[in-house]
Amino acid sequence: MAENYGARDIEVLKGLDAVRKRPGMYIGTTGVKGMHHILWEIVDNAMDEALNGYGNLIEIEIFPDNSISVTDHGRGVPVDIHPVEKVPAVELVFTTLHAGGKFNNKNYSVSGGLHGVGASVTNALSEWLTVDVFKKGTKYNIKFHSYELPNGNIASGRKLQDLTSEPCDPKLKGTKVTFKPDERVFGQEVFSFDTIAKRIKELAFLNGGVKFVITDNRQHSEGGRPKVKKYCYEGGISDFVLHLNEGKTALYSQPVYVEKKQGNFVVELAFQHTDTYTEGVFSYVNDIPTTEGGTHETGFKSALTRALNDFGRAKNIIKEKQQNFNGEDYREGLTAVLAIKMQNVQFEGQTKTKLGNPEVKNLVENLLTDAIKDYLNKSKKDVIDAIFDKAKIAAKARESAAKAKSVARNLNSLTSSNLIGKMANCSGRKPELNELFIVEGDSAGGSAKQGRDRSCQAILPLRGKPLNVEKKKLELILQNEEIKLIINALGTGFGKDFNINNLKYHKVIILADADQDGAHIRAILLTMFFRYMRPLITGGYLYIGMPPLYKITEKNTVKYAYDDEELKTILANTGRNYTLQRYKGLGEMNPEQLWETTLDPKNRSLMKVSIDDSAEAERLIVTLMGEGAEMRREYIFEYANFNKEETFAEAKIAQSIKKDSSRNN
Repeated sequence: MAENYGARDIEVLKGLDAVRKRPGMYIGTTGVKGMHHILWEIVDNAMDEALNGYGNLIEIEIFPDNSISVTDHGRGVPVDIHPVEKVPAVELVFTTLHAGGKFNNKNYSVSGGLHGVGASVTNALSEWLTVDVFKKGTKYNIKFHSYELPNGNIASGRKLQDLTSEPCDPKLKGTKVTFKPDERVFGQEVFSFDTIAKRIKELAFLNGGVKFVITDNRQHSEGGRPKVKKYCYEGGISDFVLHLNEGKTALYSQPVYVEKKQGNFVVELAFQHTDTYTEGVFSYVNDIPTTEGGTHETGFKSALTRALNDFGRAKNIIKEKQQNFNGEDYREGLTAVLAIKMQNVQFEGQTKTKLGNPEVKNLVENLLTDAIKDYLNKSKKDVIDAIFDKAKIAAKARESAAKAKSVARNLNSLTSSNLIGKMANCSGRKPELNELFIVEGDSAGGSAKQGRDRSCQAILPLRGKPLNVEKKKLELILQNEEIKLIINALGTGFGKDFNINNLKYHKVIILADADQDGAHIRAILLTMFFRYMRPLITGGYLYIGMPPLYKITEKNTVKYAYDDEELKTILANTGRNYTLQRYKGLGEMNPEQLWETTLDPKNRSLMKVSIDDSAEAERLIVTLMGEGAEMRREYIFEYANFNKEETFAEAKIAQSIKKDSSRNN
């Protein structure tokens, strides 16, 4: 076959077919996250209109067939004929990659969309898409669809109907895009109202005064009405900080807010200190969350330290013989939202999670240093006192924690003896091939040690629950035996001293029972990793093991089900004479079963931990793991289903027990 390789084997993908052929290159995944991605591409276009001062209302509507519409009230996509391509501009935008009005800065002073692929990618991955444009008393409409060719390939995003026009209310303006994600790409995935609402709420905070309305026609109340949520925050990112700090005790009532402009560059900052011990900095570029930070965050941190130290010196708050406070002293207990709007954004990677523009660091630092000083010179004494009193306490804690941090840096030598008899290391010396299982309990740990692949799998059993770090100071955290063992095993250090380059295992897998205690242990460990070892998550190294819930035995055949749906499928193809066991814990499995179901890379299921929305993750951790009992109670009552009837699995287990009993009798 290979020797006949020639020109006829070269495949040319025209138009949008390349997107359909390799969707992962454009949206990352064809799962539910990818399906929401093609929605965000259209929402981003609507937001770009609002960002540039055209329209302050964006409407999203979900329909029963899983189609969805996004309506803005901006200028409307251009409908005139393109001078070179000789087709209406709206057709060009939705059918051609890298066709858009954002490559120069004439029409958009700022934009979240950079590559000109958003609208066309959404079209390519939709079963159908229609665009309505309202301009000067005329409604324009164009339709696209994707269909199967005789050879089995899919023609993606082809024009179904030429651009039409008809009179409409002259007051109407803007663009409405309606599309249905193609099941041939996304399967049976459906839009999540909660996922959409979370992102839209974030956008509303970041764009004070812009109104958003989300309507879900799939979920009706008892009165037959659609589910509707509306968001609009006149206070913008100051309201965002107040929202993030719910459940915490703020040290001053209103967040510090500053804004500075230089040309088309705009930086907004809001921050507020609380009585907690960790910092939370949430940054955005043109409304895109930069969960991995970047040059704007570096500039902000430098500006905060510089401005506060300069102010403290000028006002004699920091005495002549005193040393300046460190940046971490000023950031202890800080919640900050940093939002910049700029042109010519350079993100590191297509995922847009880290800003790379080198010039932004000094620009942000200089603008914010002056802005923070100006604010402090005009602010009340109680705000200034609260900020510097918090820094003084943090500095003292930092000094007293120096020994604890030194211990953390040298845990390999100080606690290696504690690992003997507890951790079973692997023989492999290549971190990229090695895995560390953090296992709940000695019993499960013993089975895992015996059943593992010793060449690449290390086992660290936990004897009891680690400390909930959300409620403790650093020096107390580092005294916890279980946490010290984890730090030592990973080899990365902790907190400010964390270095991902020293990670010994490129898969760190939390393996806990599928019960309430196991869920609590997972939550405690995830909180610790989020607060003090976050690069484990952002780098894609952290996983949750998914042991089976059920064992089905029929004669000499054993099968495992990992959830109720899989159990239904298995039992539908199983005879009547079977036994069903629900595992209460990992310790019930022998080494062979644990290897076969949970450790073997060929058969196991792992859940990768990621941060899609760092602000929402912050809120959840504060709600579920912090001191706010009332917030936790409200969350549980909103999301827990107390009226849930007996599950399918519980019913089948009961039947199985009854069948066993009748046979024994």
